[in-house]
Amino acid sequence: MGFFKKLKEKFVKEDEHVQEDSGKKEDVDNLEEDQTEEEDQDLSTSTEEEEVQEDVNEPASEEVVEEPSKEEEVVEPDTTEYVQDEQEEEEVVVEEEVEEEVEEKESISTKFKKGLAKTRNSFATKVNDLVARYRTVDEDFFEELEEILISADVGVNTVMHLIDELKMEVKRRNIKDTREVREVISEKLVDIYYGDDDEEIEEITFNQDGLTVLLFVGVNGVGKTTTIGKMAHRLKQQGKNVVMAAGDTFRAGAIEQLEVWGDRVGVPVIRHSEGSDPAAVIYDGIQSAKSKGADVLLCDTAGRLQNKVNLMNELSKVKRVIEREIPGAPHESLLVLDATTGQNALSQAKTFSEATNVSGIVLTKLDGTAKGGIVMAIRNELDIPVKFVGLGEKVTDLQSFDAHAFVYGLFADMLEESEQE
Repeated sequence: MGFFKKLKEKFVKEDEHVQEDSGKKEDVDNLEEDQTEEEDQDLSTSTEEEEVQEDVNEPASEEVVEEPSKEEEVVEPDTTEYVQDEQEEEEVVVEEEVEEEVEEKESISTKFKKGLAKTRNSFATKVNDLVARYRTVDEDFFEELEEILISADVGVNTVMHLIDELKMEVKRRNIKDTREVREVISEKLVDIYYGDDDEEIEEITFNQDGLTVLLFVGVNGVGKTTTIGKMAHRLKQQGKNVVMAAGDTFRAGAIEQLEVWGDRVGVPVIRHSEGSDPAAVIYDGIQSAKSKGADVLLCDTAGRLQNKVNLMNELSKVKRVIEREIPGAPHESLLVLDATTGQNALSQAKTFSEATNVSGIVLTKLDGTAKGGIVMAIRNELDIPVKFVGLGEKVTDLQSFDAHAFVYGLFADMLEESEQE
């Protein structure tokens, strides 16, 4: 179980660390409760002592009433509330730090496992059923496996290549038991994704000499504006000074939607009125980002694919303006695709690649489809890396794509079964 063992060592252990961190969080919560109880007890005890002391000092005769002096009228300020506020603030900070650590580790393994649940449930069920029905690896087995992979939207060309690779590997290893093929499939999926490239996670290319410009393109409805908002949050968490430009001036509500995200993540949004020239908005965005000393400018664009010629002309104009103001920019042209559209995403990628040099793909709504194999099709047929994937609706659910984590999320159930066998 070589490849499954590698995945287990890389990701299952991380899940165990997450559980340990969750336990630490519970310990922190319990410690806070104990401290609160002790403080309440101390406060109760001190109150009782004060009452007893007052009884002892009470004058025997009630007729004698002394007027308090001015010095006695001076009341010492009660700092208990301030101390408690400071303690509460410290406790909140500790809790947030623990949650951030857990969130960061969950993003690698647990989030891919949760985000690919629909694809895994469909794909893994079919593969397990196939393995159960076939005792030996023969031509009929590969034909049915081919159909399963195509139904997961891996793509016909990619599937044919994968099946050829599997046949060669099965023959080389002299594999007879169909159960062993599951591991070979997972291994070959990673090999096909990376090809001759290094097996590294694709990262954003930042400008080392000034402002970095990230241009987002894609048709309406794929989650482009939401992706930009999540990206702004992600970069801000990394310590970057971020500005957003509302270049989608044609879709109703697009500007307001980006402004809502700006308020939510604390990032300024440069906008014009609806129907304005997108290139003019991006130009003002660049000037504003420079004046603010920003590190990154995120540029939204229109996505009216039904008016293809005008859209592509607008994108070309936007790109020329960016290149004129900042040589070498945009440093990334990220195409946002909706994973639920399946093979239609491939045609969109080809169309946008004609207008801009797409440097990476952001695949949204991966958690909402049972056809997550589209990741492999995009990478293999278009030779464009998938740099980010959307695995949920939360602001932290935009994750860097890792082919190993993807395969782990796809085969997590099989991996657990292999350990029990």
